[in-house]
Amino acid sequence: MAKTILIIEDNLEIREGTAEVLELAGDYTVLTASDGKKGVEAAILHKPDLILCDIMMPELDGYGVLYMLSKNEATADIPFIFLTAKTERSDLRKAMEMGADDYLTKPFDDVELLNAIESRLRKRVQLKHKDNVRQHVQLSEDEQTSLLDGLIKDARVKTFKKKQAIYEAGDSPVFVYFLIRGKVRSFLFYQDGRELSINIYVDNSFFGYEALLLNEKYSDNVTALEDCEVALVPREKFFDLLYDKPAIVRRFIQLLSGNIRDKEDQMLGFAYDTVRKRVANALVNVAEKTITTAEEDEALIRISRDDLAALAGTANETISRMLADFKDEKLITKEGNAIRIASIHRLKSIKF
Repeated sequence: MAKTILIIEDNLEIREGTAEVLELAGDYTVLTASDGKKGVEAAILHKPDLILCDIMMPELDGYGVLYMLSKNEATADIPFIFLTAKTERSDLRKAMEMGADDYLTKPFDDVELLNAIESRLRKRVQLKHKDNVRQHVQLSEDEQTSLLDGLIKDARVKTFKKKQAIYEAGDSPVFVYFLIRGKVRSFLFYQDGRELSINIYVDNSFFGYEALLLNEKYSDNVTALEDCEVALVPREKFFDLLYDKPAIVRRFIQLLSGNIRDKEDQMLGFAYDTVRKRVANALVNVAEKTITTAEEDEALIRISRDDLAALAGTANETISRMLADFKDEKLITKEGNAIRIASIHRLKSIKF
C-alpha cells in the first residue's frame, strides 16, 4: 500500500522536484503545500504517513508547523523531517528538541531523501508494534479480571461434594480450575500415609495451574473441604488467552511466586516453629482466607481436626490439646462444629 507523503515547501522548484522524485519511486502518494498554514491544514485533513517541511517559510515557519501538529492528537505521531538550507548547529538542535524525527540539509540527493523517508517509516512501524505489545502487557487489573471472567463464564461448572477428590497426584492436567464457591485443600502424602496440607483455596481462586504451566503431572492432591462449585477451564482456551494477552502471564507468575513464598514459609515453620506456633499459624491461614478485609480481626472458620492437623503438620491428638489451650486463653471459642477466632492478630503474635 502506497504511503502518503506531505511536502510543505515555499520554493516551487524544490517542492516540485522533491514530489517528482517520490512519485517516480512508485511507493508514495504525494501531497504538497506552498506555505506553513496550508501545510497544517493539509496534514489535519489527510493525515499523511510522513511530513517533509521547510523551516523558513511565509505565513508560518517550520517550527510553527511542528508545534501546531504536535498539539493535535490526530497528527502528533506523524514522522516529521525538516528540510533546511541552514546548517548552523543551533537551528538543527532546536528542530530536534521540538520533536522532529530527522532533518535533510538542502541541497540533498535522491538517495539521501529516499533513505531518510524509508528509515522514518520503518521506525514508525516498529514503534507501533512496541506500543501494541506494551498495551497487551500493561492491561489494568480491571481489564485482566474482565478477560478471566470471560474465560470462566464459558467454562463448564461442576459441583463437588465435601471430601470429594477434584484431582490426584499423578493425574495429567486437562483443566485450570477456578473455585466459584466453597473451599478446597491441596495436600501431599507422607510415606507412612499421613497427609500434609500445603494450601487452602477459597472463593474466586484459581488452582491446578502449576502443573499445566510446567507441562507435568500433578504432584499434589486436591479435595473439597465443603460442598463447592468449580469452573473447569480447558487447557487449550487457557493457553490461547496467555498467548494473546501477555499481561495474564504476568498475573499467573505473580500467583506462582506467592505460592512459592507461602510454601517456603510453611517449610521453615515446620523446621523451626513449636507445635503451638504451627497450630496458631494454621488457624490464621484458614481465618485469613475467610475474612473479606484486612481490618477484620475476628473470624468464624469451619475445618475438621484432621484437616487442621494436616495443615499444621502434626497429630490429631496434638490439635485437640492445642485447641483446648487456646480456648482456655480465650483465643478461640467453639460454636458447634465451627471455631470462632477472637483475634487473628493475637494468634499471629504467638511466638512459642
